Amino acid sequence: MLRHSTPTLSARTIHSMKPVAMLLGFSMAFSGLTSAQSPTDVSAVPAADKQVYGEYPIAYKEIITRWLATKLVDPPSAAVEWGEAPKPGEYQTQKRDTFVGYVVDFKVNARNQFGGPTGKQKYRVVIRNGDVIWGGHPRR
Repeated sequence: MLRHSTPTLSARTIHSMKPVAMLLGFSMAFSGLTSAQSPTDVSAVPAADKQVYGEYPIAYKEIITRWLATKLVDPPSAAVEWGEAPKPGEYQTQKRDTFVGYVVDFKVNARNQFGGPTGKQKYRVVIRNGDVIWGGHPRR
């Protein structure tokens, strides 16, 4: 009669394997966090024709913050809710002017001239080669 025996592990072997198993578990759990790309990561930059759209605005938040400082009544009070990273595109105004570059949508809540909050206002800007070439409230 053949007996199939299962190998048994000693308590010492199991105890020495616990750190390895924990390390493997943590590395699998956090592997998604380390592979995520930040918006400023060069490899996350969308491929677009520089001749058409200009340079990708890696520092788009700083560019927009400087632009907002020239537009808002109380720039230090501005709370910006950032949308998606810049995307190559164009925006056409009601006057049929077309602006081509990297389009960014975001919301701003700042104080008005009376010191009261404006509420979240939608904004859109078109950035080309590090400058905001058009900015304002987007058409619906």
